[in-house]
Amino acid sequence: LIDKNLKGLSDDAIGERLHVVDDRRLFVLAEALRRGFTAQEIHDITKIDLWFLDKLVSIVNVEKALATEELDRALLLKAKDYGFLDETVAELSGKSVEEIRRLEDEWNIRPVYKMVDTCAAEFDAATPYYYSSYGTENESVCQTDRKKVLVIGSGPIRIGQGIEFDFCSVHSVWALRDLGYETIIMNNNPETVSTDFDIADKLYFEPLTPEDVLHVVQLEKPDGAVVQFGGQTAIKLAGAIEKMGIPILGTSFDSIDAAEDRERFDAILNECEIPRAAGRTVFTCAEALAAANELGYPVLVRPSYVLGGQGMHIAYSDEDVIEDIGVINQIAQEHPILVDKYIMGTEVEVDAVCDGIDSVIPGIMQHIERAGVHSGDSISVYPAVGVSKDMQDIIVEYTRRLAKALKVKGLLNIQFIVKDNQVYVIEANPRSSRTVPYISKVTDIPIVPLAVGTFFGKTLPEMGYEYGLQPEKELIAIKMPVFSFEKLYGADVNLGPEMKSTGEVLGVARTFDEAMIKAFYGAGTHMIKKGHVIITVKNSDKQEVLPIARGLYELGWTIYATAGTSTFLNDNGIPTIRTNKIGAGKPDILDVILSGKIDLVINTPSKGVSHNRDGYLIRRNAVEAGIPCLTSLDTANAFLTCAQHVETTQLSVIDITTVSSFLNFI
Repeated sequence: LIDKNLKGLSDDAIGERLHVVDDRRLFVLAEALRRGFTAQEIHDITKIDLWFLDKLVSIVNVEKALATEELDRALLLKAKDYGFLDETVAELSGKSVEEIRRLEDEWNIRPVYKMVDTCAAEFDAATPYYYSSYGTENESVCQTDRKKVLVIGSGPIRIGQGIEFDFCSVHSVWALRDLGYETIIMNNNPETVSTDFDIADKLYFEPLTPEDVLHVVQLEKPDGAVVQFGGQTAIKLAGAIEKMGIPILGTSFDSIDAAEDRERFDAILNECEIPRAAGRTVFTCAEALAAANELGYPVLVRPSYVLGGQGMHIAYSDEDVIEDIGVINQIAQEHPILVDKYIMGTEVEVDAVCDGIDSVIPGIMQHIERAGVHSGDSISVYPAVGVSKDMQDIIVEYTRRLAKALKVKGLLNIQFIVKDNQVYVIEANPRSSRTVPYISKVTDIPIVPLAVGTFFGKTLPEMGYEYGLQPEKELIAIKMPVFSFEKLYGADVNLGPEMKSTGEVLGVARTFDEAMIKAFYGAGTHMIKKGHVIITVKNSDKQEVLPIARGLYELGWTIYATAGTSTFLNDNGIPTIRTNKIGAGKPDILDVILSGKIDLVINTPSKGVSHNRDGYLIRRNAVEAGIPCLTSLDTANAFLTCAQHVETTQLSVIDITTVSSFLNFI
């Protein structure tokens, strides 16, 4: 409950922060208690029940005791019972982590594992579902002669790391069980399928930290651990698990690190003769500014070892870089910061299965939105209808080269940019990705079981799949993101390199138009041939929005636009209804949005990370009024295509059992 960013605030500032309801509030409450605020005073401000505040008081009191009292067995046991990690105890008590662990050994302070009563004491329950406690009786008994594999789950679902990784974890457990292994899952999210008590032979419901993994490893002594199906949460534990002496099954930690480490990955790309955007590794704001000016704006600024584009921004100026670095430094940052030259092109994604010899590529996925929009927020199309055969051949070859160079065994996700008949690598991740369930189902290729087979020396041809890109299916499958902006107060609709979607839907059909229409319907967008649209775009997008506006006008749409966009469209033969900017007289554009007659808003934000106030208010009011708001012209183009065909396209029903045999046992 320690947030170092709060240390520099005055007591008055902490008191003011208590009024703010956000994701840092728990840390503010703890800091207020440290500063001498009473639970009653905090209750009067926040209206949080005293029962919860008393629990925080107890935790803060243990903190104070660790910092001021002699560390004896009783205090250390109390701290561990309260959930304090060894690192935290060491920091507060002024000792090293090694000293704390030596004392735990000396005083026999070790967690035991208690069985979760899945029947709430109504019936006898004997389920292999355990949680740790610092009690006396250990209920997790290890009595088996079978080889064991520990599968690290993906942890709490959040924006950027969703249920897709749980799909991979569950399918890996089933595959391991089919191979005769005892399976042990470690995860801490009760909403997931992997934490159902009957999925694995044993389930440990524990925090995904090196210390908690160590305790499970010491008890179970697994023969190997699987980290590549749990997303970045699991990948981050690979190094710690390897230090525990447990083999990482599949791709080694060294290869994982080679893909994440800028210098090592660049060296591999050079060796493989694969181009990528120029970039630099930096550690400070000054270094980031120097790198950005050397590369030339715009640049992509991002932390390494993250998922979902967390902390990732496109910077167009020195001011943007300074603001971006400040945001990144709010994330616990143990790794360097990456600054890359930003290339605007078609983004393409591949999920490959590799056996150490070669690779199987189920299919190539093309993103509708150009590079700069996070892959999880972009509309994804299989097969990649907009990528030429020559470019696809290069993508397949680059995938093979990287898989061999990184010595991948299992899954490999690579993101590419195609621009001017040149293919660039954005990044490669030797792990599962959020597109694995999607591409598995639409190609009928069991990617996760194949990956598990490679862990134990099986080649892909032995498992029935020839190397290379697999034949395309006779269907179009479009994965479309779903957003929850209306539930996230104040969130900006603007799409960028940091992921914002909270779900996804799938449109499957024989034709592109029908699949796209299905996807839009599935995502909650009501498709109509004509209606009323607001178009207001930044100057650099005016030329590109012209064919979209013309297409909508020809379909019979009534176009509203603010001064600059309206003048431009009128000058190019597209009639518009001119609308006042915010504050330039009534009725203004917000009044039009709230009038109830608008069916669509197309708004492209100004460059930079700071809110453009007018643009933000337009987007936010559209969301709160339940109006679809498109911030990418690529998405707007896709919408136009659907509007042009929605009345002439007969939506057909696809038998999902012919799409994927996976659905027989999901």
